[in-house]
Amino acid sequence: MKEGKPLRLTVTVCVGSSCHIKGAREVINQFNQLLNDNDLQDKVELKGSFCMERCGKGINWHIDEEPITSSNSEEAIELFKEKIIRPLKSD
Repeated sequence: MKEGKPLRLTVTVCVGSSCHIKGAREVINQFNQLLNDNDLQDKVELKGSFCMERCGKGINWHIDEEPITSSNSEEAIELFKEKIIRPLKSD
């Protein structure tokens, strides 16, 4: 990871009704599984949040303060791998 980044990232997934219907629960489960499979639970805090005020745009989530919208759970999982798993595994 780049210098200046926090030692522990926070990933927050919207669990409001719109995101829930679009697959937020599956996203949380998959994120958690990826963290466990890669032994990164101590580097990433995974949590849920109610409405992020971007309903209708997809599944909404944040990495720290960076807002991310994924059109479906598969896209969210790929972005999570790209932005979280791969960089932390290369540390």
